[in-house]
Amino acid sequence: MEKIAGVVNRSEKSRCSALNRLNAFYQLFGRADQVLIVIVADPDSLACALAVKRLLSYRVGSVTIGYPNEIRRLNNMTMVERLKIPIERLHTLQINDYSKKILLDSQPTHQPCFEKIQFDAVIDHHPITSGWDAKFIDIRPDYGAVASMMVEYLRAANITPSVSLATALYYGIKVDTQNFEKKNLQLADGISFRYVFNLANRNLVRKFELTELRRSELKYFRTALREVKSSKGRSYAHIGKVSTPDVLVIIADFLNHVDQFDWVLVSGICADKLVVILRCDGYRKHAGKFAQKTFGEYGSAGGHREAARAELPLKNLPPRREGQEFTTGTLMKIATRHL
Repeated sequence: MEKIAGVVNRSEKSRCSALNRLNAFYQLFGRADQVLIVIVADPDSLACALAVKRLLSYRVGSVTIGYPNEIRRLNNMTMVERLKIPIERLHTLQINDYSKKILLDSQPTHQPCFEKIQFDAVIDHHPITSGWDAKFIDIRPDYGAVASMMVEYLRAANITPSVSLATALYYGIKVDTQNFEKKNLQLADGISFRYVFNLANRNLVRKFELTELRRSELKYFRTALREVKSSKGRSYAHIGKVSTPDVLVIIADFLNHVDQFDWVLVSGICADKLVVILRCDGYRKHAGKFAQKTFGEYGSAGGHREAARAELPLKNLPPRREGQEFTTGTLMKIATRHL
């Protein structure tokens, strides 16, 4: 969907060139404007915010990047710190102080706090929602990443990204396209990725990707290695209480690299839920369907062919004897009903 210079195009085929989009976007702003960019902070949206900030430099009075979510993933925190991305929590900002507002990598219906803001521009790649409007809209659900779209804007503006901006865009495209393993990706994603490939600091990107675990969380690996049990090519490990479910994902991915483990199930308790992470090779297997079949009666469960997740309120789990804790054996017992 596009709304360029007041003309709405809802067809899948764009009628506008990159330069037309850029010029229509620029027409929204004046030298005195105080601009607020709003994102849900993740690699793609952070990269896009930096790109728009660069596009508007020397054209407006100021640009502020605000985000409502708490950044928990260590990869994302490392990206923000290493690239020195200037972001501020949205609730600390006076929204009315800004004359223009831009929403990136999201739509006004995606977050309750967004619905209270009248955005001047919305640029996104998620499926189109209704019930909102903006002066400028550029939504392309066929793109794998909004960062790919922003590379087109920068090239149309004859702006060569700095190393830090190129690195952010490179990482944003890489993450949101799942290393180009997503289905139905556009050639445009590949063209944008190739453009920033030689400009980005790829060693720094590898640092983002590898920084997943805090030193204080190494204890969970010790528990996992002690607890892991295998049977008929399936591995199971219950970690107990964890600070964040992300730890379970990291451990499950680690165990998925072990020879002769066709299935990996790792569970842990976070707050009042049992979280189960599932991994398999996807060959004649479907982790998402198995998760739904096995854990769906206790809570939310599902996912993709190779990876799935279940989040189960503890009160919904099968009854156990008083004082008996959930263990790796309990996980095996529930799982083997359907394996």
